[in-house]
Amino acid sequence: MTTVDTAPPPALHRDRRFRTFWLGETISQFGDRISELALPLIAVSLLAATPVQVSVLTALIWLPNLLGLFLGAWVDQRTHKRRLLIIADLVRAAVLLSLPVAYLLGALTLTQLYLVALLTGAAAVLFALGRQAFFVALVPRSAYVDATSKLSMSRSLSFIAGPAVGGALVQVLTAPVAIVVDAVSFLASALLLRRIPVTESPPPPRRSSTLAMVREGLVLVLRYPVLRAALGCTSTVNFFTFIASALLVLYASRELDLSAGVIGVAFGCGALGGLAGAALAPRISRAIGLGRTAMIGVVLFPAPLALTALITGPTWAKVAMLAGIELVSSFGVMLMDVNLNALLTAVTPDDARGRRAGAYSAVNYGIRPLGALVGGALGTTIGLRPTLVVAGLGGTLAVLWLLASPVRRIASLGEAAG
Repeated sequence: MTTVDTAPPPALHRDRRFRTFWLGETISQFGDRISELALPLIAVSLLAATPVQVSVLTALIWLPNLLGLFLGAWVDQRTHKRRLLIIADLVRAAVLLSLPVAYLLGALTLTQLYLVALLTGAAAVLFALGRQAFFVALVPRSAYVDATSKLSMSRSLSFIAGPAVGGALVQVLTAPVAIVVDAVSFLASALLLRRIPVTESPPPPRRSSTLAMVREGLVLVLRYPVLRAALGCTSTVNFFTFIASALLVLYASRELDLSAGVIGVAFGCGALGGLAGAALAPRISRAIGLGRTAMIGVVLFPAPLALTALITGPTWAKVAMLAGIELVSSFGVMLMDVNLNALLTAVTPDDARGRRAGAYSAVNYGIRPLGALVGGALGTTIGLRPTLVVAGLGGTLAVLWLLASPVRRIASLGEAAG
């Protein structure tokens, strides 16, 4: 049973260790926004990729999350989580740097692009699993929502400036060369992580096999109503939104005839909603309750994607409509993420964070490749616009998981129990 926190949250902005971690996350997030735009543009503009090939690229980025079941159990047995984070950053930097090298040598292929997507995705899984335990070593429980909000604000800021900067870099330097910026961001993140002094508790004595620990992680997620509902909700919304996200750059480039720079500006303006959502999520949560805030976010996130299919008119109108849709959607995703992520952190036992995160991400993120592949298939058979409608409307069904669970009645982390 979880105890109620009565102490006020500490001032995280005065904590040097958290500030350093926050800075590293911010730099890395900005680099990611450039790659998210550049990778599909490499496929579309330089390698003439089809909708199915673009969807495969997106799927490969998320496919390694299926390994989370085993990696989570392995991470739980490691004492030095920070070392895992640094290794993951260095691997991603090295793999990404292979793209501009191959481009300058005239040897860039779709196969290499697929391999880069797969390897960076695998390193991202390792980082995410190690980050769970590292986060709780830095942040006291009473500050989980505040810390998650601050990290989400950085992510939102990256979505504001990142696509615009990325679009400009792609046009000036070409997409493969722009990838260098993301590689450098991972190197910066690794260097900052090295500077954070943290006491990491040794893992408990190993009492069971890796397979038994994997099973424990799955049981933990599926047995407890809060974890089960959150998993069902986020998996459903991820499946449908990835039907759309796998095709969105392709749709904006070919169907709407927008340039890389203009696409980046539209996404960047739309991401202002994410910044507002991340900043307001704690306040809204305190006013109407954590569960209700999360449910509002679950609906606002996917629903606007259906309107993407209605975009038409002159270039300025297309950009304004795309930015407006992204604005509402990004506001919603932050209301959902900030509250559900804090809730998941609060209800997970300290000695099972890796196993829980591994089991959770294996399903939650593992379904993203399936959504991307379904998006490619639907985009080819029924067209891009109808596929976007299916993605937006289908995603709103995710809220039913929370409505039928204890999450809707949770007002604060002090009331949360597994």
